[in-house]
Amino acid sequence: MAVLQQYTYIFAVTTIFAFLDAWNIGANDVANSFATSVSSRSLTLKQAMALASVCEFSGSVAVGARVTDTIRTKIIDPHHYDDAPAVLLLAMMCIIVASSTFLTVATRYGMPVSTTHAVVGGLIGTATASIGIAKVNWSWGGVSQVFVAWAVAPGLAGCLGAALFLFTKLAVLRKPTAVRRAFWSIPFYTFLTVGALTMLVVWKGVQVSDLSTRDVLISIFGAATGGALLQAVFVMPYLWVRIMREDWTLKWYHVFQGIHLLRREPPPPTPYGFVKPQIKDYYQGHLTAEELQYVRASEALLRSVQTPSGEQPPPTADEDKDDELMLPPPAQAPTPRQPESPSSSRRTSHGVDAGLTPPRPAGPSTSLPVVTWKINRFLLRGIEKDVVSMQTRNAVLQWDIADMHSRAARYDNRAEYMYSALQILTAAAASFTHGANDVANAIAPFATAYDVWSRGHVGDMVEVPVWVLCFGGGAIVLGLLTYGYHVMRTLGNRLTLISPSRGFCMELASAVTVLMATRLGLPVSTTQCITGATVGVGLANGDWRCINPKLVGWIYLGWVVTVPATALISGCLMGFMLNAPSWPGR
Repeated sequence: MAVLQQYTYIFAVTTIFAFLDAWNIGANDVANSFATSVSSRSLTLKQAMALASVCEFSGSVAVGARVTDTIRTKIIDPHHYDDAPAVLLLAMMCIIVASSTFLTVATRYGMPVSTTHAVVGGLIGTATASIGIAKVNWSWGGVSQVFVAWAVAPGLAGCLGAALFLFTKLAVLRKPTAVRRAFWSIPFYTFLTVGALTMLVVWKGVQVSDLSTRDVLISIFGAATGGALLQAVFVMPYLWVRIMREDWTLKWYHVFQGIHLLRREPPPPTPYGFVKPQIKDYYQGHLTAEELQYVRASEALLRSVQTPSGEQPPPTADEDKDDELMLPPPAQAPTPRQPESPSSSRRTSHGVDAGLTPPRPAGPSTSLPVVTWKINRFLLRGIEKDVVSMQTRNAVLQWDIADMHSRAARYDNRAEYMYSALQILTAAAASFTHGANDVANAIAPFATAYDVWSRGHVGDMVEVPVWVLCFGGGAIVLGLLTYGYHVMRTLGNRLTLISPSRGFCMELASAVTVLMATRLGLPVSTTQCITGATVGVGLANGDWRCINPKLVGWIYLGWVVTVPATALISGCLMGFMLNAPSWPGR
């Protein structure tokens, strides 16, 4: 039974907008964990969404409590509201309304803003309107520490990402034996990834008091060794038979046979007319510098021939710098671009990609198959998008994407295939840490509002119930399933060329950065971490033109705008409601 029953309507509004806020966190921040995996073609969008759903929810529920407490207490001291707990309840509502409103607009236009910034800005705005700006904790233990973390996080993630990729490039990818070196590096990188994730769980996720240093080290090294052994027993034999022996009869489920695959008989000759399964071309549609020069010279020559004398020729590809210049290899040039798959070329009547949507069944609109098809399209709309194809169209800024991609080195697709398996592991780890860190953005104000509404006073500590973490984690999953593709298409290959080896380094660097911040209780922006890691890996190619500086600047502008915008919305809303004639305090 709630104590502040007269304010149940405020708590009801808070609950609704807390769900919307968590939904937007999932929809906006999904790119942090899986945009690189989808962009590099290591995972399809549906596979990424399925894996992200499990990892995001698990991270939110298992590890999300410490940062929740950090946001609740470090920015504003709740005891400023001891004499008026209802005002604190109102403040939490205004924070969530401001954050969710801003994030909804940003997500709709594909702007990857920081959801952490939105909540902190809301806290500052409501505190200014209710108790005065002087009561905001601007010291190192409060807002200043968070601001410094925002500045340090992308730089640290960028340095880690660049160092990881430089080491991988020099020690593995550039060597004549790159495929074998990539194969033998799998246990090392697996040990590092699983160890980092275990640190997060042991340090702050396991609710066991007084864990000794010895127990912590045993847990970390035990789990990391176990993860590396699992890779060595199951994944590595599969990769050896698949890549080294070129066994065309191998199926994905044979991975569960483990080391017994090494005793597998050599594959028989392929039947007449049978096309042997090939390793995926992770650079498909991305031209090298020589191929791009050949294609553009051919296009310019074709335009000059087709343009009547006396007329101004249309702008060339170099002049308009359109993202649509993701052309086929020169074997197909200068013929028109061929679609990579039926789904990528399917268009609606308005010229928009139909993505991966299956065709509508025959029959009247009221028939069961058609009705079922419509329901599925409504429920599955967010995961039936061809994100890689979307990234080739410029919706925000003009930049020569094809030239940017042509400056990045190409490596053996077989070595990239090895890192594809690692990238899935690091994506899962990054998603887990994202759920652990960012669930606090929606749950911290909601948990405080629930505590005040149910108990009627401001407590020293707020126990975050498991159902609250499940509430936030479920909303995050729903958001990334239904609307996450908007932000996902903004990042990825629009920022730099992403291959499995590059994406692996980006995700691992971001996960380690978030891990360190979460260990210290700092609500860092996962958007900043993955963006910083992406820029760092892009610059590690050796050419600053391997990244899209316009897009980087646009993303940073969104981060700068977020705090004052949400502070203004929450502060105005708080001020209007506190000064309304009907408010009990008037």
